[in-house]
Amino acid sequence: MDRLQGEWKISTRRACAVLQIDRSLYVYKSKRGTQAELTQRIREICATRVCYGYRRVHILLQRDGWAVNPKWIYRLYKELGIQLRNKVPRRRVKAKVREDRRPATHSNDSWAMDFVHDQLATGRKIRILTVIDTFLRAIYCLGPR
Repeated sequence: MDRLQGEWKISTRRACAVLQIDRSLYVYKSKRGTQAELTQRIREICATRVCYGYRRVHILLQRDGWAVNPKWIYRLYKELGIQLRNKVPRRRVKAKVREDRRPATHSNDSWAMDFVHDQLATGRKIRILTVIDTFLRAIYCLGPR
């Protein structure tokens, strides 16, 4: 806009008409001051209470006497780049470390089981629980060692 006015030496009103924008949009000056105090307070809260999100920060600011909107706090929160880390769900029971499987050395040493689902030609479904002695399976499938 300034370039247009400088090169062609036309008024602001004429330049706005050419660019098809409202003159009030060009001359608008924000009345809102800097939010340095508010952003500083948000940083302080987030530094001391790491797990608080913008909603909780909004409540604390209201208790401190700030007349703020939660959407405004959310916008400032995003501008400051403050974000919560996604919580990793805690396991209720500690996972047991599984030992590596050792090959079976004799019969009845280790067994394996699994459900098998199938459907007959008539459409009837069947479920079978297969239980296998891994030592005998190794002998029959792989041959003697």
